[in-house]
Formats: sequence, C-alpha cells, structure tokens
Amino acid sequence: MGFLSCCGSLERLGGLKYKAGMAKPRISLEEVRHVAKLARLALSEEQMRRFTPQLESILEYVAKIGEVDVSGVEAMAHALPLQNVFREDVAGESLPLEEVLKNASATDGPFFKVPKIIGGDEE
Repeated sequence: MGFLSCCGSLERLGGLKYKAGMAKPRISLEEVRHVAKLARLALSEEQMRRFTPQLESILEYVAKIGEVDVSGVEAMAHALPLQNVFREDVAGESLPLEEVLKNASATDGPFFKVPKIIGGDEE
C-alpha cells in the first residue's frame, strides 16, 4: 500500500486542509505518524523526519495539479474510446462427436481420456 493511498483525500490527512493558492503546506511529525499508522507502516523516528518534507513536497505538487482548470474537460474512465468487441452469443451447430475426438491421443467412449494428475494409480 502506498504512503498516501490510505488517506483517500488530502482533507483526511490528519485533519490537514490544503487548497490551491494557500501557502506551502506544513506537515507536522505527528501528521506523518498518523498517516503511517493509517497505512500500517512501522516507521522509525528518523524515517518519519525524512518523510515529512517528502510528504510536504507531494502535497505541494498535488495542489499545483488542483490549480488546472478542467471545467471544459469531459470525465473519462479510459484514455482510449473502448467498445465491446465480442460477437453475439448465439447457439449454433455443434461439431459431430467423431470430429471432436479425432485428434485426441486417447478416448474412453465419447470422452477425452487424460492421465490422472492427483494421487493414486492411473486406472
């Protein structure tokens, strides 16, 4: 699980409310400890001190993305226009049994005969 994936949104990050246009986000060591707990990460104090400026940098970058005007952009689920490419599921004529079994290495009446895989002897 990623460091921020446990949060869901920036507003849930330890009560932090950061919006575009605000001053550079300041993250406390306690907020990093809270995020680490949510992500079930066992971090040392030294790691938390190292991650604090990194988390601030991430939030600053996300705020820059939030400044982009996307009001005229249509929401999409995929970058390419996809459509169902499957054919209709229509019942048709089956192959004759002899045709189906003609390339089988072994048969048992109307069935394919295959080697036993799980436990026991062959027969």
